[in-house]
Amino acid sequence: MEKFIESLTEAGKTIRIIDHMLYITYPLVKDKRMLIKILIEVQKALTRCINAILQYEYLYKRIKLYNDPKENLRTFKEKCAPKYKITVEEVEKILELFNIIQRHKKSTMEFMKKEVLVILSENMEQKVINLENAKEFVNISKKVLEKVQNQILRKI
Repeated sequence: MEKFIESLTEAGKTIRIIDHMLYITYPLVKDKRMLIKILIEVQKALTRCINAILQYEYLYKRIKLYNDPKENLRTFKEKCAPKYKITVEEVEKILELFNIIQRHKKSTMEFMKKEVLVILSENMEQKVINLENAKEFVNISKKVLEKVQNQILRKI
């Protein structure tokens, strides 16, 4: 099986699991670790979708791939996203999520305050994540997966 199909399959599985975690499990436990886990899994699913696009486009020699992930992300943003009907707003949300996960990894402290997750950076900048933000990221991942599947799988 082609690698891009595997990536899409894995992204679909991950999104189904995330959806269950967000709408069924999280409301019961309300644990900050679960909210972070959901966001990390959304990032993984979106990364798999982006990788599938890049691999597919590279296979047909429409783009060039680089060793630098930032260059590949730029290629996705500039050349691939419009072709796959991924809107500028969706790309911005994807980049925002990647930024949040990066902040989480570098974070000195995180805590829950009134069902809101607060991530503090080293210079005490706050990033606030709530359930609605998480739902928005999950919905974006579903839309992106659907668009990628429609473009790639219908041609196979």
